Amino acid sequence: MDQKLIFLDIDGTLTEPGKNVPPPSALKAVRRAQIRGHKAVLCSGRNYVMLSPLLQYNFDGVISSAGGCIEYGGKVVYDCPMTPEQQRRVLSIFEESGVYRTIGSRHHSYTDEGFKKFLAENAQSQANSELLRWRLQLESELDIRPMAEYDGEPIYGLVFMSRGMEPLRRPIEALRNEFHFCIQDTDACGIVNGELMNKAFNKGMAVQRLCQYLGIPVEDTVAFGDSMNDLELLQTAGYAVCMGNGSAGLKEIADLVCPSVEEDGLYWAFETLNLI
Repeated sequence: MDQKLIFLDIDGTLTEPGKNVPPPSALKAVRRAQIRGHKAVLCSGRNYVMLSPLLQYNFDGVISSAGGCIEYGGKVVYDCPMTPEQQRRVLSIFEESGVYRTIGSRHHSYTDEGFKKFLAENAQSQANSELLRWRLQLESELDIRPMAEYDGEPIYGLVFMSRGMEPLRRPIEALRNEFHFCIQDTDACGIVNGELMNKAFNKGMAVQRLCQYLGIPVEDTVAFGDSMNDLELLQTAGYAVCMGNGSAGLKEIADLVCPSVEEDGLYWAFETLNLI
């Protein structure tokens, strides 16, 4: 098989949501693919510090902040944090609208002080996968700090959670020209969560930028994802794989649906696609 550039989302794809240790079968699949000459790149909405625990597994490249920063072979290929003016407007509009914020710079993550209490109060909402994901992350070793400690360092994006759509109307109206609102889920309790993504980049654009940098045709890429923030990733890649635990909308556009990460889905897919 010709050399492939493989893009792997993290939460819900390479690992269980909020976890930092892939199942042994996934690591075995990646290593065997690399031995055969393929390249494996992390491609996550996490900022760099939140995905850094996975760097010990020797991936060839890292795309963090949903395409806001691209590194390959230890070199920065692309870096696009918000401008100071964008940061000021984004943070103030969400705060004034009463929407919970989690932001990420390169080295730190911060969340509103009331967010953890909000998650605890609504933890019974099992239908909301993102709610569960962030509850796990806040209680794990990902070092998400209180917003009071934020000192203005450049940020790449924002994860939001709101009691219904009404509080989001003003942010959407004020920021829609520069940012895309990726709504992940609306659960039975009316809790809405999603990501604010700079229109200057997304995971699909990151695939194109890295392919151009490496001189690899986009047709020779394979992408794995599970949620709607992976939509552009799967739409852009030469071959798209959605996890069995993934969003229904993502499964519709995927070339292949594989078993979930808990069911050793990555290994199955790598073997099925003759990557190993």
